[in-house]
Amino acid sequence: MGNKFAYSKKKQYFCGVMRKLFTIILSIYCLVSVSATVYQGRVIDEKGNAVGYATVYPEQQPEIGTATNSDGYFRFEAELSSNSMVIVSFIGYEKQSLPLHYFAFNSESVASIVLKEQPIALEGTVVAAKASKQKNKRKQMATLLHSVYVKMCDEFPRENVRYNVVSDVRMQSNGSTWGMEQMISNVVVLPEYKKNGNDSIQWQGRYCKRFFNAEKRALADTILAGNSIERMEKKATRGHSQSALRNAANAVDSGVVVHRTLFAMGNMRYDFEQAMNDIRHWQVTNESEGETVLTHTQTVSKYLGCLKITMKRHYIVDSHTYAVRRFSEHADVQITIPFGVKLDADQLQMLNLFNMGDTQIEKFRLQKLTGHIDYNTIYQRRNGKLYILEKNLTTNAKILGTKKAEIPVVLKATQRVTGLETTGVKPLSKSQITRRLSRQIVEVY
Repeated sequence: MGNKFAYSKKKQYFCGVMRKLFTIILSIYCLVSVSATVYQGRVIDEKGNAVGYATVYPEQQPEIGTATNSDGYFRFEAELSSNSMVIVSFIGYEKQSLPLHYFAFNSESVASIVLKEQPIALEGTVVAAKASKQKNKRKQMATLLHSVYVKMCDEFPRENVRYNVVSDVRMQSNGSTWGMEQMISNVVVLPEYKKNGNDSIQWQGRYCKRFFNAEKRALADTILAGNSIERMEKKATRGHSQSALRNAANAVDSGVVVHRTLFAMGNMRYDFEQAMNDIRHWQVTNESEGETVLTHTQTVSKYLGCLKITMKRHYIVDSHTYAVRRFSEHADVQITIPFGVKLDADQLQMLNLFNMGDTQIEKFRLQKLTGHIDYNTIYQRRNGKLYILEKNLTTNAKILGTKKAEIPVVLKATQRVTGLETTGVKPLSKSQITRRLSRQIVEVY
């Protein structure tokens, strides 16, 4: 009897082990046999021209996305659920949100995605309204500005807000894009956190990719993906008076600064509050039925005219409710350095990316910088409150040196919100904000 019981226990144990082993083998087989699906296509504009360096990514998993090459083609592999949406975007064009079944899954066919133009600024398109009588003009303007500001105060959230953001920054020179950096981040906005009443922007980078033209890869590796932060820290440690520089180097890395600054630009409510009492510099225009465009023009000249900025801010509001729909900004910038300045070795290295030869670089002294900046913010509404949906920036500049050296530089950037949390949002910790962000280098052929 005892032997039979022992044999039965051994048999049960052996069967249990075999079942577990079979389950493990089956699981491994399933993992091995699953292969990622290929998603591919071509991005073009309405005229059929290829859109190079457009970004393509799954809305819920932007970290596995990619960029188009100079001919507009893209390809990436991923395992996605059937209801996933894929975002296709480029600065100056309307974002496309497409279902998975739109894309081709084999090498014989390629889906075409057409992007429609979406100008980011109103400059040159706003039509002036008929002027009202002078004695009533300022009173009417003051009343209108006050109504818009009251609406802003009511609609902007007072609680902490957390955004999930995909941020792309592209560099161009001489008509071609040589590189783009894409950063996927968490952003927490703390309303009226600082003493001057501005919002505090907390930025936590999560993923980062740098897409490069293959020809520029070697140069970009040494200049942009090198040890710039380590050099910065080394310089800072040479003197105790530079502790602020050392702290800055520890707090963020070079790429995060650009993306975070872009998100913090165009703080519409506070800009409006500062300027609303300056009635003389406001103008009312009607762009279309139902919308009123309020334009504030400001010119700043400093350092005996060496720095001059002319800025126009356009607030597009509903003509009936005074609710803000969009915000855009145009600036002309002129910087003059009377005798020029010699750049340091790291800064001179950057000129290699703009097709300058060694002889030109050695003789280059920065003398002037001129540029035009167009910027806009598009908003979304939730539960009666106003939140950011998208930000766009285009900078068209020329760096002028002695010996008639001229470098055209175009910077295009876009930030799109892929997720939004409005309840129970806590500030980011210091470790979350200061964590170093590794970069994945991707060549675009």
